[in-house]
Amino acid sequence: MLEQARIKMKPETVRALRACLRDAYRKRDLGAVRRLQALLALNDGLPPAQIAVVLRRSPQAVYNWIGAFLLDGVRSVQPRKSSGRPPKLTKTQRRELAELIDAGPDACGYPGGAWRSPMIQDLIQRRFGVFHSARYIAELLRDMGFTFQKARFVADHLDEEKRRQWLDETWPQILALRRKKHAMILFGDEVSFPQWGSLTYTWSRRGTQPVVKTSGRRKGYKVFGLISYLDGRFFCRGIEDRFNSESYVAFLKEVLAMTRGHIILIQDGAKYHLSQYTRAFFQRRKDRLTVFQLPSYSPDYNPIEMLWKRIKQTHVHLHYFPTFQDLTNKVQQALLAFQNRPEEILALFGLYENQTAVSA
Repeated sequence: MLEQARIKMKPETVRALRACLRDAYRKRDLGAVRRLQALLALNDGLPPAQIAVVLRRSPQAVYNWIGAFLLDGVRSVQPRKSSGRPPKLTKTQRRELAELIDAGPDACGYPGGAWRSPMIQDLIQRRFGVFHSARYIAELLRDMGFTFQKARFVADHLDEEKRRQWLDETWPQILALRRKKHAMILFGDEVSFPQWGSLTYTWSRRGTQPVVKTSGRRKGYKVFGLISYLDGRFFCRGIEDRFNSESYVAFLKEVLAMTRGHIILIQDGAKYHLSQYTRAFFQRRKDRLTVFQLPSYSPDYNPIEMLWKRIKQTHVHLHYFPTFQDLTNKVQQALLAFQNRPEEILALFGLYENQTAVSA
């Protein structure tokens, strides 16, 4: 029986089928593409019933394709001549497709959290009955206003309501308090730069993976930082030990000594930010310091996160640090460079500038 049969094709037959498959893709002959995919999968050992599930076709259709191939060979699956220009999506279909893509793969019945070209190719085929090659999918999406981007993680327990309240309610309160107290608004965070180095994309010859030397030492140079919303000032302090309440408070004392007037400190929920020791310090210095907590799991609401990313990109990624002093020298050089470029610090506050403009 066909469902029990296993067909092992000659290498020249497999090559011929693959050539036909490329031709079918080029001509956008969806029927031929499916038949050829089924036969090649059968040669790889997949049973007809499983092939039918993968291709979303009935088992009988797969059996018919196999029977035709056994009778006529490669001729049974050669792409048909095009009867005219291949069909394209209408403007209405494009708008519907854009809405489906915006809704995400889950809403359309696909696994995974982000779209890939074959998924969109299949979506267009199933929804609109139009076949596009994977290469054309990229062109189509660019024409529709989409770009190919690296995804980012978002915590599954993110509280969107608290994030909305932060922008719509808390941020206007901070601005009102700043005007009342003539205060400085500082966003704070910490970062660790590893001596063993960090990697990113770089150019290399095809087939040759680029390599970067590393000392392999599991030690990092840690930095506290604060950036000013109003004038782009950048306060920072590097340490070799772990982050803790004592070192955090020591850094804040330095900043208070270097400034005058009231400070509005915006921080995340790190344990040493919320410890009893740190809270006691805030209480003692409440004449100079008002503290606001960012919503949980919202690094995108803290502009200094982007500063750390830029420093790593420009001064740390793909660098070799044979000694810890080499690392600290490089990081200090980067910190000093940004301290002398307040306009680049101010450019990090786009989210809050836009929110302020909307609220005005």
